[in-house]
Amino acid sequence: MTNSEIKHISSLKSKKNRAEAGEFVVESEKLVAEAIASGFEVKKVFYCGDGVDGRITSHPAAEPVDLKTMDRISLLSSPSPALAVLGMPPAASADELSALASNPGTLCLALDGVRDPGNLGTIIRIADWFGIDAVLASPDTVELYNPKTIQSTMGSVFRKKVIYCDLAEAARLFSDAGAAVYGTFLEGEDIRIQKLERHALVIMGSESFGIRDYLAESVTRKLFIPPYPAGGSGCESLNVSAAAAVVCSEFRRFS
Repeated sequence: MTNSEIKHISSLKSKKNRAEAGEFVVESEKLVAEAIASGFEVKKVFYCGDGVDGRITSHPAAEPVDLKTMDRISLLSSPSPALAVLGMPPAASADELSALASNPGTLCLALDGVRDPGNLGTIIRIADWFGIDAVLASPDTVELYNPKTIQSTMGSVFRKKVIYCDLAEAARLFSDAGAAVYGTFLEGEDIRIQKLERHALVIMGSESFGIRDYLAESVTRKLFIPPYPAGGSGCESLNVSAAAAVVCSEFRRFS
């Protein structure tokens, strides 16, 4: 590898540089192998050491490097045996969002200002597990291609659509299509005893501020995940990714 290549890959740790290059990095044998199988554009693959997955070493863009080089290009605190540079797929169009909202079987999550990359990655993984059709995100939600987000998805980023959009407009599209627009609130109704609609958008707020007022106006039904025993917990609220797991599980009971 040339110093210029090493410098370029290292620069992809920055959101600005990722956006300008239209590229992002995935690391670990599992993620690189899933990236190769996903249909994403794989621009370069680097691997180090013996016994690396054959799907990685046999890729046309694969190149062996030594441990010192892998350490220089890795965006992680400890380098893994495999790293790939991928092209970012095109953003979803307005027509795609409209088609998604109008499908009677669509169930989507919407994230309002979620800032923690680990939470976003975990929510994408949860959405993948429960077969949620897509994850919508407000423009100020943490970037999908943040290295911590990518690692936290454990490969689900290659299977689950994430769409950054105006969530108020998305809620209007769902509502106009006859879907229910839910939101999670501390003053909502107990989610366990509600009959939940299959065609729905479920909005979840940030770790610090919940669902903001501009978007709360779009919610037609407020939901609450009660503690156990009722009123007995000293905890103020659930982490947003933990809440997402409970919400998705409850909605799938009615699928």
